[in-house]
Amino acid sequence: MTYALIIGAGPAGLMAADVISAAGHSVVVAEAKPSVARKFLMAGKSGLNLTKDEPFEAFLSQYHEASPTLRPMLEAFGPKDVTTWAEDLGQEMFTGSSGRVFPKVMKASPLLRTWLSRLSEQGVEIRTRWRWTGGSYRFDTPTGPQEIDPKVCVLACGGASWARLGSDGTWADWLKAPLAPFKPANMGFEVDWSPHMARHFGMPIKNVTLTAGDASLRAEFVISERGLEGGGIYAVSRPMRDGAALTLDLLPDMSLDDIRARLSRPKGKMSRANFLRKALKLSPEKQALLMEFGQPLPEDLAPLIKSLPVTHTGPRPMDEAISTAGGLRFDAVDASLMLKDHPGTFAAGEMLDWEAPTGGYLLTACLATGRWAGLGAANWLKRAP
Repeated sequence: MTYALIIGAGPAGLMAADVISAAGHSVVVAEAKPSVARKFLMAGKSGLNLTKDEPFEAFLSQYHEASPTLRPMLEAFGPKDVTTWAEDLGQEMFTGSSGRVFPKVMKASPLLRTWLSRLSEQGVEIRTRWRWTGGSYRFDTPTGPQEIDPKVCVLACGGASWARLGSDGTWADWLKAPLAPFKPANMGFEVDWSPHMARHFGMPIKNVTLTAGDASLRAEFVISERGLEGGGIYAVSRPMRDGAALTLDLLPDMSLDDIRARLSRPKGKMSRANFLRKALKLSPEKQALLMEFGQPLPEDLAPLIKSLPVTHTGPRPMDEAISTAGGLRFDAVDASLMLKDHPGTFAAGEMLDWEAPTGGYLLTACLATGRWAGLGAANWLKRAP
């Protein structure tokens, strides 16, 4: 009999395994893919932003309506704890100017190798190519169907994006518990571009203010063949997804009056593009966006430059999203993250119904909920016959 079972070998699942095995219990981790933590390793390709160094209440607010539920978990294992945890795994950390916290090596693999070594020393067994198929822990495995009967289980199956990395959301088909519908989070938006935009594909748009609903920030994004992508878009993707219009301030360091004054200078024989470049230092890419979304151009361009409405056709497909909203509702679990209708089974990570922006919030909450569920499972095992 397996003593403790973890389904899913992402950050949440591995953290649960770490906590339970450190408490002296035998642990088996079942992972559907041929190797573990694939999405974690993918995140490491862009630097592995583990957490964010900022005041706790500001950090917590990024989880929106899930903040009250996640509060005790993040108080117990928040940004400072994540940093200390990574340092204990041999990573030298640094904090960027925006408060984002990274390993100095700017990748995930060294941390993961050390973590897996520690788990092995604690007796954790990881079984890859073990895909959960529902029921009382039935699996498709390399040696055929298997069914096991653990004393406790932590589900850490991920959300419903990046299926090729392991988070395909199929667990929702057989988990008999209240679920919120999956929705994309931290995603790009599709735009049906005019042909003249093709030469700008792949170009970053820097130093703009993006506003959607109550969200407004200075950031950058990328014009892609498919639409709008990148950090700035991801940061306002939640209100955009929920119907808020997106506007761009193309020149956030200039006032409306300053722009008007500069545009009132004699144009001479200059083309409009040259005039906008010389008078406002408006880049070709920003000019292209102005022409794309501002037609017909008004006589007074200044208000349009300060608040350019962006037309899009909706989010990119959910599987392309960095993360997802929806999943197992918090009213389906108790305070320890144990499923109310299935005693001894806990849940953690992105399969729970919360969302957050990129910038360290996603990984921190995955680790914190994995730890919390692991502690709940370890306490359950203390009481198990």
